[in-house]
Amino acid sequence: MAVPGVAREAANDKWSRRHGEVVVAGGNGGDGWQRPGVAECAARYPEVASNARQRCPSPLNPTEDRSGIDLPVLYRDDHLVAVHKPVGLLVHPSRIAAGEKRCAMKLLRDRLGRWVYPVHRLDRPTSGVLLFALTPDVARTLGEQFSGTRVVKTYLAVVRGWPAAEGIVDHPLKEIRDPAAGSRPGRPEPPRAAVTRYRTLTTTEVPYRVDRYSTSRYALVEVCPESGRRHQIRRHFKHLSHPVIGDTTYGKSGHNHLFQEMFGSERLLLVAVGLGFIHPDSGRPFHIVGPPESGFQRVVDALGWSRESRACRGSKSVAVELQKFAQPRSDT
Repeated sequence: MAVPGVAREAANDKWSRRHGEVVVAGGNGGDGWQRPGVAECAARYPEVASNARQRCPSPLNPTEDRSGIDLPVLYRDDHLVAVHKPVGLLVHPSRIAAGEKRCAMKLLRDRLGRWVYPVHRLDRPTSGVLLFALTPDVARTLGEQFSGTRVVKTYLAVVRGWPAAEGIVDHPLKEIRDPAAGSRPGRPEPPRAAVTRYRTLTTTEVPYRVDRYSTSRYALVEVCPESGRRHQIRRHFKHLSHPVIGDTTYGKSGHNHLFQEMFGSERLLLVAVGLGFIHPDSGRPFHIVGPPESGFQRVVDALGWSRESRACRGSKSVAVELQKFAQPRSDT
């Protein structure tokens, strides 16, 4: 049984019964999208500058007490639960942050008073929709979907430059070996297949110099990684020469600093806003949508992209893509 108070949205009951279910938590299930265009920013930025002192939330300090951390539940039933992971929070305990005592898994376990099982991960600086199973069997079923690329993951990102209107990045990635995480040196493995689809929702040009040009260009992109390599989106957009703003590992420090000065944004501008999969109980497509975290949304609003940020892939198109994997129960 679903938790009361969670908004459910579908085109109509008939469509929902035939194709799947949609859970929207403050998000948008529409299918519309806006063509990329150049915003006239020069007149807009005096107001932006005056609001820049309202700083976006910084990544959580690993040493502070997070017992009161906000971990909103987007959806819950008898089989799974989805939450909104904030920036800076680990999904589960990790040797990378050995001194960190708080993580989404433990916080959710304590809140629900039962074991929970993570079925995928989000990078620590990424916020958004995070899914947990409530039983080992469900965790195994969902894990197979994620490892078999039978899920639809949707992200929003602010990137440097103007990417193509849409595209596919088919660029193999090497495994990241991190001794802090327990990785042992060994024979280098060949790069593994990695595919990321994207489309540009809108663009802008601001009258500030960062590189050799007198202005700087940025874009809001919708990203759908088809595989799950570590840091895949961030590495793929670096490969395109359109790094994600706020990325201190693969990004450009000059552009990161500009966003810190203009908007007070010190976070990675990458958020997970949608997750589509086959529900392990019903066997039908299921799509969970969550709104971007306030720090991300504040930057998007300041750039004049509020409408475009709600133009992500709709639940109908996600369900159609997932339908080929659906296996409806025989007793329905």
